[in-house]
Amino acid sequence: MRNAFAAELTALAQTDPRIVLLSGDIGNRLFNEFKERFPARFFNCGVAEANMTSMAAGMALSGLRPITYTIAPFVTTRCLEQIRVDICYHHVPVTIVGVGAGLSYAGLGATHHSCEDIGFLRMLPGMTVICPGDSVETRLALHSAMKQDNPVYIRIGKKGEPVVHDEEPEFTIGKAISLRKGNDICLLSTGNMLPEAAQAADLLETKNCSIGLYSFHTVKPLDEELLTDVFDRYKIVVTIEEHSRLGGFGSAVSEWLTDYAPHKARLLRIGSFDEFMHQAGSQSFARKFYEINAEAIVDKTLSLYKETIC
Repeated sequence: MRNAFAAELTALAQTDPRIVLLSGDIGNRLFNEFKERFPARFFNCGVAEANMTSMAAGMALSGLRPITYTIAPFVTTRCLEQIRVDICYHHVPVTIVGVGAGLSYAGLGATHHSCEDIGFLRMLPGMTVICPGDSVETRLALHSAMKQDNPVYIRIGKKGEPVVHDEEPEFTIGKAISLRKGNDICLLSTGNMLPEAAQAADLLETKNCSIGLYSFHTVKPLDEELLTDVFDRYKIVVTIEEHSRLGGFGSAVSEWLTDYAPHKARLLRIGSFDEFMHQAGSQSFARKFYEINAEAIVDKTLSLYKETIC
């Protein structure tokens, strides 16, 4: 996903001289082509993410289109005050890109885990929160973000994530992408959990369940029209995210559901537990620990589905 981001950024910068990139001492080789073509538009801000954020706000107030980029917890949690006061309060078009979101850097320990960032940033007034599902959506998300006149957070994985889309889908901020439609269970995935959700959908269909699958690449604003449809049509709706069940995508959907109840479907939220993982391991190990891998999604979904139809 990060390679797709770098390639799309370089392509966009060729036609928009306002685009500048601020890096938190990461991605130096990744952005070699960008730096070669636009050396005056790349700023390595070092391990000073709060300063980087304030710099970006000032650049945006001066008419530029800055993008801040580093590992997700360092570009969000570490500089939340600057995002809130410098970017969101002034409602300036800074695009914040968090790489390695969720549990992508699970092997580096809790400092590099990012299971709270959606909750932090979606609470900020005027902030758009986009979580692409694969490299195809990552390119489209950045392209769309550059057309916005408000703060945007793009939450991406790291590298090597499976590509789910066979062809480029229509991408509109605030509108989910349909991958398959069914009648019994609907899986709503956000971010880099989309490959796990697609695998879970395949497994559930072997259990004689009719499955719908959507990529909710935008957590804020939500696609409320689609939510109304799926909660009225399916028996079970499942939100899937590599983020805490508190404050994230599932919470956003449950808040919406509270405001617009009653609906036919029951909601199941799948995300990480309200606890830190003190072990170190791969991303797949961390997903198994938090019970958010495809197999756990299937087990939890079938359990609620059987309870619902009995």
